[in-house]
Amino acid sequence: MIRLEKRPQPSRTFAYLTPLLAVLATFFFGGLLFAALGKDPVASILTIFWEPLFGEFSFYYRPQLLIKGAPLVLIAIGLSLGFKAGIWNIGAEGQYIMGALFGAGVGLAFYPAESFLIFPLMVLAGGFGGWLWAMIPAVLKVKFGTNEILVSLMLVYVAEQFLASMSLGLLKNPEGFGFPGSRNLQQYDSAHNAEIIVGSGMHWGVVAALIAVIFAYVLLARHRLGFAVRVTGEAPRAARFAGVNPSRLILFCLGTSGLLAGLAGLFEVSGPAGQISIDFNVGYGFTAIIVAFLGRLHPIGIVLAGLLMALTYIGGDIAQSQLGLPAAAIQVFQGMLLFFLLALDMFTNYRLHFGRTEAA
Repeated sequence: MIRLEKRPQPSRTFAYLTPLLAVLATFFFGGLLFAALGKDPVASILTIFWEPLFGEFSFYYRPQLLIKGAPLVLIAIGLSLGFKAGIWNIGAEGQYIMGALFGAGVGLAFYPAESFLIFPLMVLAGGFGGWLWAMIPAVLKVKFGTNEILVSLMLVYVAEQFLASMSLGLLKNPEGFGFPGSRNLQQYDSAHNAEIIVGSGMHWGVVAALIAVIFAYVLLARHRLGFAVRVTGEAPRAARFAGVNPSRLILFCLGTSGLLAGLAGLFEVSGPAGQISIDFNVGYGFTAIIVAFLGRLHPIGIVLAGLLMALTYIGGDIAQSQLGLPAAAIQVFQGMLLFFLLALDMFTNYRLHFGRTEAA
């Protein structure tokens, strides 16, 4: 008989090994998936993880690691603060969209004026848009005890409808010959999030992600508020005895995660994406959940996990074009990573016990 047996205390060794084991399991079962699709599993895995870094066109793909990794890290840092406290914001995708809409709206409102103040105003508006959207589930939870998971997730679909409406209506390019989508912000110097060092992939979103990592690290390691976040997630009763105000913590964690997701949306729409369009959002808000857990909710771990997930995005695109792998297979491959991470993480607190069943 095989059964799960609770460990006397969580295994620190297994906690650190879980991300590595999840990656290896993803490689193995992902290879089986690719083989079932008639593709060489070894070639598929190498294409995804080797080509962007060391392949023939790696000089082009390497900067993309920063471009695609920055929004994932920025969003995951905000999510990790809430997750550590047991506050589950699953709606970062909606906050990402609203941040992009608010920020792009401010930039387009000034078009075609040129001023160095326009982009900072867009940054403020983008952060505010994400924060405002996150405050809806936060206030509802504080005032009425609603479930922040359901509310934040449902608001993603509302945000997507706003995105479609703005692309076809208020923010639609009047010179776009009827096509949906806003003006291209890459062609508007004052609203363009251009590379700080040309060809490096380093733009202001990358800088913001690095600042967020440092902020989260200092907060969790040195600040009283970080202690409140950690103790609330690990021992809620102890947190109440320590004087932690749960309502304030909910507002802080959800507000901060929404603000960072909104900033990620703003930096993306004003930089790599370039415009508001119906298909602007590509799932960064959901992928960031994988990044947060793969990084063990630790700021440094999130950076490494963000780069790994960015690698799967870039390598996945290469595998689609070179090997003919379907996009859905790449998405399943990415989803496997979260599945195995959560499944194996169970063994941090439990272990398998083998024994015989007793006769009745």
